[in-house]
Amino acid sequence: MNSQTRLQALSQFLKAQRAKLTPQSVGLPEGSRRRTPGLRREEVAQLAGVSHTWYTWLEQGRDIKVSSSVLDNVAMALRLTVDERKYLFSLALETTSGTSALREELPEISPSLTIILRELTYCPTIISDRRCRIVGWNEAAAHVFLNFELVPPDQRNMIRLLFTRKEFQRLAVNWEQFASGFLAIFRAYYGQYVEDEWYEEFLGEMKATHPDFNRLWEQSKVSSAPEVLLEFRHAKARKMLFQLTSLQVHGEADLRCSIYTPASETSTRSKLKQLMQDGLSSGGEND
Repeated sequence: MNSQTRLQALSQFLKAQRAKLTPQSVGLPEGSRRRTPGLRREEVAQLAGVSHTWYTWLEQGRDIKVSSSVLDNVAMALRLTVDERKYLFSLALETTSGTSALREELPEISPSLTIILRELTYCPTIISDRRCRIVGWNEAAAHVFLNFELVPPDQRNMIRLLFTRKEFQRLAVNWEQFASGFLAIFRAYYGQYVEDEWYEEFLGEMKATHPDFNRLWEQSKVSSAPEVLLEFRHAKARKMLFQLTSLQVHGEADLRCSIYTPASETSTRSKLKQLMQDGLSSGGEND
């Protein structure tokens, strides 16, 4: 991500966060009628203890000097979450934790991760890297989502599949919630790896190809590990409820383990077990 793109991303993020707040939510008087939703710039500056001019320049994406202590004040003024704060710091201070190579080889999963995938028999599980490329999955995931083995390796990107494969769009009852969870993770990576130009290339491709992507991307939050309850309508098993838990796998590859646990007090686990048994009896293929 070059400097101009980084500062533009910072500008868009600050504006979006400011628009989410109301004077009442931060203890300020309502004041006169507002033309746009959210706080005014001078109100954020007041809460952060900085000058109106300095904050305006920061939000405009100007290349100005910033410090961690002042950014902390801005983060508190905007009521940012831990992940949102990390995103702010990454963009404003241009911190980096990765390579800028556009064509990075897919990481390999360790033998221990392979065992974990196999042991999570009735929990669909997907292993992905920092670019949301799918590098591993278990049998349950192949039955609930799709058989990733049939997808060309260069197309096994979870974000791309969400917008290109009808299976995913039909599966989730609230597809936008489903997609937004992954976009929140992707945005966290986007801020963390500010020097990797691959992200801008990928975002440009998705925005140009999928109109829904641009809208959801602009609305997306920042979260390194969202926990959500998802309702699926599987073509064979019908209604299924899963709790998504996203875990970081410590190591150089920066992998993520997304585990879909069948919701308790539902028939999801038994439906999944039957679905997998039916798949075995018919030859084990899931396309």
